[in-house]
Amino acid sequence: SLQILNIRIRGNNLIAAKSARTVVITGVPDGLLHNDIMADILTIHFQMSKNNGGDVEEVVYPTRKKGVAFVTFEDQEVVESVLKKDEHRLEDKRLSRYYPLKVTRYCENVFSSVTSVLNMSIFKDQFVLEDLIQELKKKSTALSFGPLQSNGHISVQGSFPAIKLLRDFLLLKAKSLSEEDKKEESQSHQRPRRRLQQHRLTTKTSNSVHDADGEKQVVVLDTDTYHYMKYLFPRVFVVNGDVVVSDITDGDITTVYIENAGSRSDAGQVLRVKEKIENQSIKLHEVLRKEKIYFEEHTRDERRRYKLACKSLKPYYPSVLVIPYDTHIDIIGDAQEIFDFTKDVSSKVQSLLQRR
Repeated sequence: SLQILNIRIRGNNLIAAKSARTVVITGVPDGLLHNDIMADILTIHFQMSKNNGGDVEEVVYPTRKKGVAFVTFEDQEVVESVLKKDEHRLEDKRLSRYYPLKVTRYCENVFSSVTSVLNMSIFKDQFVLEDLIQELKKKSTALSFGPLQSNGHISVQGSFPAIKLLRDFLLLKAKSLSEEDKKEESQSHQRPRRRLQQHRLTTKTSNSVHDADGEKQVVVLDTDTYHYMKYLFPRVFVVNGDVVVSDITDGDITTVYIENAGSRSDAGQVLRVKEKIENQSIKLHEVLRKEKIYFEEHTRDERRRYKLACKSLKPYYPSVLVIPYDTHIDIIGDAQEIFDFTKDVSSKVQSLLQRR
C-alpha cells in the first residue's frame, strides 16, 4: 500500500542520514566506571534540554580511541542544537567531578590533510618571495604554510581542494610570466634558463597540464582517492594500446600521467582519458571519508585480531576500501559505511578478546 511504501522510504532516508545525525564526543573520562554505565551517563547528558539535547538513538562507547564516543540522535536538528552549545560538562552523581566534553560532527573526518611542496624559485626574478608567500597566505586562509627554504621550496598543508586552488592560482602567475618571456624572446634569446624553470613549475603546480604537442596530460590526485578509484573504479584507468597511463605516488599526492603511445598522434583521446579520471576523482572526493585504526597502544596479538576482523567483515562492505599498514589501518568509503564498518570491527575484536 501507499502507506507501507511511505514508511519504507522514510526508513531508508533515516538509514542513509545516520552519519549526519551522529556526533563525535571527546573527553569522556576513561576507566572510571563500567562502560555500560558511562554510555548511560552520556545518553542522559545528551537527552537533557539544558544541554540542547534530544532523543538519543544510540551511544557507541567505548570506541577504538580512548575517551571517544559516538552519539546518534533520532533527529538531525538536535545535532545542530548540540553543536551550538558553548560548553558541554559531563556531570552525574556517579562522577566525582564534572568533565568538559568536545562535540564535533562525525562527517568532519574527511581527507583534510595533504601536504605538497611548492617550488617558488621561478618567481624570484619578478617578485619578492616573502611578499608573494604573504599574499598566498591571505588568499588561502585554509592552508598551513611551512617556512620558506633558501632554495625557494615551501611546504603547504591543508585540504586537497584548497591545495588545488592554490596550484591553479600559481599556474596563472606562471603563465603570465611565460607570456612575458615569449614577448621578450621574439626580440632576444637571452633567457632560455627562465623558460626551463617555467616549464618545471607548470608540471608541478597544475592539477591538469599538457606538453607542447598535446600528447601528454597530467592529473594530480589525493592518494587516498586514487587508491579508492583503482580499487572500485578500475575501468577509469583501462585504456587502449594507443594510450599509456602511469602514476607516481609521493606521500599524500599521486600524479597520474596519460600519454599517447600509438603511431598516430591523437591528443583528443589522451584528453578524454584525462577528463574521465578527473571527473571521477571530483565525484569521489565529495563523498569519501576516511577512518584510521591506530596501533600505537595495541599489542601484536591485538593488531592481528584487528586485521582479521577487517578481513572477515570486508565481504559485507563491498564499497569500503581497507588498507592495512604496520602502524594503522586506513578505512575509506562513504561516511555511513565506514561508521558501521569500524563499529562492527570494534565489536568483533572485543568479542574475540572476551573469548580468550
